[in-house]
Amino acid sequence: MEITQEELKAQLMQQDEEFRHMAEQHADLKKRVHDLEMKSHPTEEEQLEEARLKKLKLQLKDQMTDYLNRHRPAVV
Repeated sequence: MEITQEELKAQLMQQDEEFRHMAEQHADLKKRVHDLEMKSHPTEEEQLEEARLKKLKLQLKDQMTDYLNRHRPAVV
């Protein structure tokens, strides 16, 4: 039986410090982006920061996806 993506994530969160660190960074970026998005009248600097954080968040998500793909057990 093949392991699901969510099961693999949960396993790596428990057992893999590198993946856990990436997930924590991603969660932090997500919160920071959310906080900026909630501002009713963001400054130009806040808008630029939001765009920068969104790019970082996306890059980190791509890294996590690559990491998951490398650690997915081969199906025989």
